Amino acid sequence: MDQHIEQQSSLQYLRGVGPRRAEALAAAGLLFPSDLLHFYPRAYIDRSTVSSLRALRDQLKQVHSADDLFAGEVTLSSEIMIVAWVRSVRDHTFGKNRTMVVVTLDDGSGTAGEMIFWNQAQYFKKLFQPDQFVAVSGRPELNGGRVQFHHPDIDRIEPEDEELLQAGKILPKYTLTQKMRDAGLSMRLMRQLVGSVLERELPQVQETLPVDMLAQFGFPGRQDAVRQLHFPESAEALKQARNRMKFEELFFFEMLLAMRHHGVKNEDKAIAFEAASARARAMVEKLPFRLTGAQKRVVREIVGDMTSEAPMNRLLQGDVGSGKTIVALLSMLVAIDNGCQCVLMAPTEILAEQHFHTLTELLHDTDIKVVQLVGGQKARARREMLETIAAGHAHIIVGTHAVFQSTVQYRHLGLVVIDEQHRFGVLQRAALRERATASFRDGDRDPGREVTPHILVMSATPIPRTLSMTLYGDLDVSVIDELPSNRKPIETKVVFENQLPSVHAFIREQVQLGRQAYIVYPLVEKSEKIELKSAVEHYEFLSTEVFPDLRLGLLHGQMFWYEKEDAMRDFKAHKFHILVATTVVEVGIDVPNASVMLIENAERFGLSQLHQLRGRVGRGSEQSYCLLATKDHFRYQLSKREEQAGERKATIQRLKTMQETTDGFKIAEVDLELRGPGDVLGTRQSGLPEFIFANLITDGAWIKCARDEAFALVAADPQLRRLEHEVLRREFLRRYREDFGYLDVA
Repeated sequence: MDQHIEQQSSLQYLRGVGPRRAEALAAAGLLFPSDLLHFYPRAYIDRSTVSSLRALRDQLKQVHSADDLFAGEVTLSSEIMIVAWVRSVRDHTFGKNRTMVVVTLDDGSGTAGEMIFWNQAQYFKKLFQPDQFVAVSGRPELNGGRVQFHHPDIDRIEPEDEELLQAGKILPKYTLTQKMRDAGLSMRLMRQLVGSVLERELPQVQETLPVDMLAQFGFPGRQDAVRQLHFPESAEALKQARNRMKFEELFFFEMLLAMRHHGVKNEDKAIAFEAASARARAMVEKLPFRLTGAQKRVVREIVGDMTSEAPMNRLLQGDVGSGKTIVALLSMLVAIDNGCQCVLMAPTEILAEQHFHTLTELLHDTDIKVVQLVGGQKARARREMLETIAAGHAHIIVGTHAVFQSTVQYRHLGLVVIDEQHRFGVLQRAALRERATASFRDGDRDPGREVTPHILVMSATPIPRTLSMTLYGDLDVSVIDELPSNRKPIETKVVFENQLPSVHAFIREQVQLGRQAYIVYPLVEKSEKIELKSAVEHYEFLSTEVFPDLRLGLLHGQMFWYEKEDAMRDFKAHKFHILVATTVVEVGIDVPNASVMLIENAERFGLSQLHQLRGRVGRGSEQSYCLLATKDHFRYQLSKREEQAGERKATIQRLKTMQETTDGFKIAEVDLELRGPGDVLGTRQSGLPEFIFANLITDGAWIKCARDEAFALVAADPQLRRLEHEVLRREFLRRYREDFGYLDVA
């Protein structure tokens, strides 16, 4: 590379950088001046919008209740920023020669505050000096009438920046890695570096949204938005720039979903079914319960989709116990009456076994043949099963992803039901189309074209609406938002270890009334590294010491599949009063007679898992109970002032949420807020991007707006050929050329 060009393009040659700082910047992905344009601030210091210590104290007095752990809010849930002067720095010895540092703050509001540092005391003692001006960000607490921040995020404000703040300027806060700090890159220098390249690099920033769309929403152009994000002229200008970026992120992702949706609806073809189904009608009439209004509504929506040649691509959402399985079965009976096979795919073998047994029981007096494809089958049995499927003698095939292996040949595969929370991606859909098309090439029902089966995705747990619109944006959505009329809300209570004798007595009372109970532990066997209770260890203890006169069963993931099946079958047949289990029971059996769920070490479970476990009870007409057992010290959590209090308070919030609501959608929203979408969905979700500006919890209005605009635009111009959409087509191809390269053809 020409040396002059290299000097122009490398950050190393910017004033104030040099080789060492350039290396630190490169480690953070910042190689060229243009990279600094997209190194957006993580937050801002705005003197006109920050809180005051006095206001925080008054707010915390209203929400802080140390007497009852589960009454009211624990603390202010969001991160708060204040700007203040350091007035004093002192250390305090506690415990076994442990030292903490207390930094006193004064913001001129008449109320003092404190920063508390439990670790690296000597470092923090030297870091702060009286009369330093600092920006402090964190979750405040109230202790003895004083506002405290424990290990907050701190930015020292230089005298020059203090003058800017006093003059009403908004200062950007950039993420500085430890390597950057070690190389001498301060927040002030980072601002100077961005400012030095901003005007030179901005002309290279291309617009990504059409002019009419910018005017429609009052958005700034992209160049102006980038400028305002780095150095806002006002809080309103910053808000507009952020809204534009939120919309842009969401809009192009929703366009991707809209393009996929349009392709499925307009290019793929399915078999159009007749809606009338004698088998489905007979099944409804023989059910021992009446369908809820919500179940009837979603059945109509699903069957309506299946009467069209446009393949159904629908998400069925429903809370625990809302009756998704019977809705899926009625849909499959419609397909069977139209001469087609159905596949029900589950994410795990144990859930596939559960579905197989449930369907077999519901269909035992009919001519419908249900078969199961599992990994443990012997070669001969599997060969016979494959022959049965290929001949069309099997109506419903239940299994895991193995149901789409190349060795499986179907006959008229018309409907696929997928019972799993995560998205069914493009590759799996292609495999479906291949299997379905092959299943119709038999001479008597060859449509003469490729065939895509109708697809119904059932979510294993409720998904917040904002996340559903992004994750499942290319699916039509049906929601069962009504529980069966004979179901009573499950009473949930947090209990502590010293209350377990009373809990065991309560379980005994329920057993004497003819009920059954689950006791769930987080581990199979005792671990020397983790102080958690184990199922095997406590099964022996409970059998011999606590319930010697009752019959107890054991179920855990390390048992052979047939042992697990026997244990579940015996519990359902009431051969056991109590089933001691690990979380393998989360997707296990449906036992209407079980009325108590005791979850030990409940603090170790996530919200979604706790909700799924609770859903194992409350399936009959009797009152059911879920008891969340946790360590005694959580009772006194609010009196603790330690570094890890934040994580423990998240635990408290999970337990509080479980105790206060049985609404799976509310629980899912709290779970999303606590853990974020990446952790909630896991690594198996397909293609949900990491949004820089959009928040999937709080930006529901923008998500809906972006979705409506994207789907309307693609419906009107699916090839993006209109002149006014040239900018959109260029940006869309930049992002998704791999999937939609055909749009680049003139």
